[in-house]
Amino acid sequence: MATRLLTINTGSSSLKAALHHMDGMERVDVKATAERIGLPGSRLRIADAKGASLLDQPDDLHDHDTALEKVIAWLRDRKLDRLDGVGHRVVHGGSRYREPGLITAELIAALEQLVPIDPDHLPQALDAIRVTQRAFPTTPQVACFDTAFHRHMPRVAQLYALPRAFAETGLVRFGFHGLSYEYIVEKLRGIDPEAADGRVVVAHLGNGASMAAVRGGVGIDTTMGFTPTGGLVMGTRSGDLDPGVLVYLLESKGMRSDALSKLVNQESGLLGVSGISADMRDLLTKERSDPAAAEAVDLFCYQARKFLGALVAVLGGLDTLVFTGGIGEQAASVRERICRGFAYLGLELDRRQNAAHAPIISRESSRAVVRVMKTDEDLMIARHTARILSELSGPTVNEKD
Repeated sequence: MATRLLTINTGSSSLKAALHHMDGMERVDVKATAERIGLPGSRLRIADAKGASLLDQPDDLHDHDTALEKVIAWLRDRKLDRLDGVGHRVVHGGSRYREPGLITAELIAALEQLVPIDPDHLPQALDAIRVTQRAFPTTPQVACFDTAFHRHMPRVAQLYALPRAFAETGLVRFGFHGLSYEYIVEKLRGIDPEAADGRVVVAHLGNGASMAAVRGGVGIDTTMGFTPTGGLVMGTRSGDLDPGVLVYLLESKGMRSDALSKLVNQESGLLGVSGISADMRDLLTKERSDPAAAEAVDLFCYQARKFLGALVAVLGGLDTLVFTGGIGEQAASVRERICRGFAYLGLELDRRQNAAHAPIISRESSRAVVRVMKTDEDLMIARHTARILSELSGPTVNEKD
């Protein structure tokens, strides 16, 4: 079985990498984070398994290639580059890829065709794949798709009300954050198998935010659609918009498509409404003194509450609500506001437990259990990578040991 794995998780301006051991015990030796890639003030941080800093310095990280090459160079300097495999988070797998898969020339070519759908994530993931292929040319690599979890949604949940020909060419609702949802479902099954088989809504709330309805451990609907821009209000993304708004901006305001993409992906959401920050922590601090900050928080919570109600309707009720992601795990007041108004479902929060970010924040009398759970996309990538590499025939996967 593959034991030493490097996982790579690229964002639009960030990169996370971790060195995992999967030899019967799941453990992380090193975690690296590159922030503000391509922007002023970029920084590279590396920490050990206990979180102790091994490197923390400003750096000129003008692209994802540079950031990842510096992480690999650091690993090589410390003789930590003997790998059994590399696992990559790939945001979009399109209609074709329903499961994680071994990276081949064919898969890379297919992903290149999907770049126009997700230009903010796929180019960075492809760059990371090419860098690691150059650095470790004989090491097998695995792509883990954020869309895969949602490929089992009923067809009606995937369709847009457009002429049928568009769906036949792949213009459907894909959904994202799948690795996070998959991890939460697995973790919930280990804690409470009966709950995991019930009616669950998982709220992944961070700079990117979405929700998913899960029944019997299978995703049946989600808030994001064809791209990661849709659904909930996010840090810098608009979430759902009337299509007429986009037509109006293109035709009446003369916006170009690239400017429109920048508007809805980088300049909207919490940042756009508040005019201050995309960070929920900043807005919660300022909401009492700044009406625009308060309005941004209110809109985020209102939209999340509305989508939660829709997903509960799809499920036919609610047994478990899970909050995860940076906001979901840390912002007690946001959780309280989202849950407000669901008493008719028997959902009651325990204010003290919620303020303490306890694992269960609902009252004992609550018919629906509300949990706070830390997600771990990187560990999910490592698990998938170890499983796929263990299925490869022959001794080549682990012959270096």
